[in-house]
Amino acid sequence: MNGSNTPLAERVRPRTLDDFIGQEHLVGQGRVLEQMIHNKQPRSLIFWGPPGVGKTTLAQIIANSLGMLFFTLSAIDSGVKDVRNVIEQARKAGHALLFIDEIHRFNKAQQDSLLGAVEKGIITLIGATTENPSFEVISALLSRCQVYVLQPLTAEHLKALVHQAIEKDDWLREQKLQIQEWDALLRLSGGDARKLLNLTELIAGSMPAGEKTLTDKVVMDIVQKKMALYDKTGEQHYDIISAFIKSVRGSDPNAAVYYLARMIEGGEDPKFIARRLVILASEDIGNANPNALLLATSCFQAVEMIGYPECRIILSQAVTYLASSPKSNAAYMAINKAQELVSKTGDLPVPLHIRNAPTGLMKKLDYGRNYEYAHDYAGNFIEQEFMPDAVSGAKLYDPGNNAAEARLREYLRNCWKEKYGY
Repeated sequence: MNGSNTPLAERVRPRTLDDFIGQEHLVGQGRVLEQMIHNKQPRSLIFWGPPGVGKTTLAQIIANSLGMLFFTLSAIDSGVKDVRNVIEQARKAGHALLFIDEIHRFNKAQQDSLLGAVEKGIITLIGATTENPSFEVISALLSRCQVYVLQPLTAEHLKALVHQAIEKDDWLREQKLQIQEWDALLRLSGGDARKLLNLTELIAGSMPAGEKTLTDKVVMDIVQKKMALYDKTGEQHYDIISAFIKSVRGSDPNAAVYYLARMIEGGEDPKFIARRLVILASEDIGNANPNALLLATSCFQAVEMIGYPECRIILSQAVTYLASSPKSNAAYMAINKAQELVSKTGDLPVPLHIRNAPTGLMKKLDYGRNYEYAHDYAGNFIEQEFMPDAVSGAKLYDPGNNAAEARLREYLRNCWKEKYGY
């Protein structure tokens, strides 16, 4: 193995945008980060994206390129005291860039402690998160930062990273590594550049001296002997959560609770699990069982209040209930179809009779005229047109094949007769 204690991913970390691979929509010529560095105008940012796609590297490149004092904190093991210490050092220096990894793990008090320094320009903040910042970053801090989404790396990006490492790193170059097959290496990396490079180093260092030919079999033999089963920071994290969600969707409570246990034993954030259940309750169950969303939401609230270890019981109840529930993705498909229709047809005019008419002028223009108030009619329904003329009759919600949505379908058929084909 390499004699240095520094992992390969750190040894070959790019120092400039010229060496950076991926995220072309942010770093390419004339793009936002390239322009920010070119114009020497640092701004507070939040990078949202999967693990190992360049969040930390971009923060370091920005600080290095702009000659800024650079501090880094991890939200996992830092608190308000650490934040205040950095702010004080930045105040003495005049200005600094603070990078906070996994900023979504900071609680409200910790995030509040950043606000004054960001607002006054004492620090330029760059936060990194794998979670939707809308859910995890307080609105006051979010409003002071520009959010940029980092995209998963493609297979070509990942291959280019390995070739770049072979060229740049003295030890790896000496290994005379010949990569004959890529599939296993790329699959095991899960799109995580850091993991890919460190896997490459592990494999190269585990092979006999001489010219080393890397095949899928060689990769699997070495990795199976040396890799951990679960890493909540992002190694097998996405494989396990994927298996978990697909087991619930596939109505297998046994597999679902098994993968739940894998995540619990691996120390996964229980709110991460609960949040995925709330999404699944609408996406995969929806109106087949509306109670699923209520239970999932209650589960999330209870998990937030209680935490480990007791919340494992609440998670198990929600998981087994959702897995055992009838399934329907009709609501999910409906919003997909609706958004696709809107993107194709643009801002179509709303029919005059269902427009709001708060002023006399609007009433003179026939806003709201001939609107029929449904509750004035038998069965609380009167047939009238609600869609713009250009998309009249478009069927976007198609109830699923289950008892609950069969009742909805029957109701809609009675209301609309042949109009939507229910």
